Amino acid sequence: MLQRIQTIWLALSVLGSFFLFLTGQDVFIIKDIPIVLGSCIALVILGLLSIFSFKNRKRQLMLNKICLYINILLMGIISYWLLKLSGGINFPEKGIEPVFVLLSIFCLVMANIYTRRDERLVKSVDRLR
Repeated sequence: MLQRIQTIWLALSVLGSFFLFLTGQDVFIIKDIPIVLGSCIALVILGLLSIFSFKNRKRQLMLNKICLYINILLMGIISYWLLKLSGGINFPEKGIEPVFVLLSIFCLVMANIYTRRDERLVKSVDRLR
């Protein structure tokens, strides 16, 4: 069922990754290798796969964990990029990219919580049969 609460959290996570893709066009750690853009595309694809694998909650949890790990690595890469920019971390014209990554991480954690809750509910109903 697509009308579950974790679907909303997953959709918000995909939106955060998509907005990071839009705003992270200028993030280059290694010359001419778009690490952030490639990982954003992977996050959007994995997030959509996770949304539409609502019948298999174990696969959904696995995809969410993979997305969570990618987001944590992406947060480290973006933090390194921000520290490497001239002006230090307090420079007010630096990007909003870390906010989208943090939003995506929070939404993925919430989606995992609700998916586990659904899994426990289904297992408890199966015990009663």
